[in-house]
Amino acid sequence: MAVNLARSFWLWNADTPINFYLATDQAQWLPDDVKPYVKIISIQPGELGEGFSTKLHLDKLAPEGQTLFIDSDCLIYGNIEWVFEKFAGHAVSVVGGYISDGEWFGDIAAICKKFDVTRLPKFNGGIYYLENGEKAKKVYDLARELESRYDEIGFVRLRNRPNDEVLMALAMELNHTEVIADDGSILGEFVNFQSGIKSDLVKGFAELYNDPVSPKFQQNWHLTIAKPVIVHFLGHHNQVMPYLKEVKQLKYMFANKLPKNLAGVLTYLQVTLPSAIVSHTKKLARPLYHSLFGTRKVKVSERVIAND
Repeated sequence: MAVNLARSFWLWNADTPINFYLATDQAQWLPDDVKPYVKIISIQPGELGEGFSTKLHLDKLAPEGQTLFIDSDCLIYGNIEWVFEKFAGHAVSVVGGYISDGEWFGDIAAICKKFDVTRLPKFNGGIYYLENGEKAKKVYDLARELESRYDEIGFVRLRNRPNDEVLMALAMELNHTEVIADDGSILGEFVNFQSGIKSDLVKGFAELYNDPVSPKFQQNWHLTIAKPVIVHFLGHHNQVMPYLKEVKQLKYMFANKLPKNLAGVLTYLQVTLPSAIVSHTKKLARPLYHSLFGTRKVKVSERVIAND
């Protein structure tokens, strides 16, 4: 996925002064087409924690100046120079909003009261922005210290691990850092936009939907459509369309050096068309399957595992 992200970056940002860094303990697997434009930050397995905890060490990885951390399961759909301009001057920041009550991996009102704050930033940790320096170090030092008290504070675990988002949210608020208001232009993800996506990475187009007439409409989310420059294909979304189509075409263009149009045709024949046929067949056969075998039990989401 990191290779896919790198290719999408290069497609749209090859002529910018932005450097692409990849922090990894598996640099030997980097494909030849990616090596020339990726700067490797070598780390040892487990050196910076495991799971989501690694994101609490970005201050140790970030070079001087402005850094935008992007999760490897993201793709970039355009030039991102303007994103750096929008974040400029923030020691640590994210794209999001604020909450003062309700449930977000814990009882937010109770946690705010415990730490004498009136609110917490709420965001998706697919991206983090930081300008490395004393203020950023204070935020990350505090986030790491809070992690040691994760269960005691009252935070709920994500996939049985501490969730970086709530730790960073509390550390940021205690250090009086501000978020960039989420208007759908920087980051899009599928927690708040569950009604579908249309995208064409090669054309620089992505739209995510939170349709009011859809049964998956998220009433508490303020946007009905997003047109982000970065899409976070979290969870199973990097195993299905349109992610599979996007990365296949990127591979043809970069690894196989095929022209864009030929790469698009091959991708359509090998990925898009077969996927559409399978999807249509399942839709037609589903009523018969349900009548014969009933419905399958919904699996418990890994995103809502509570403390033991």
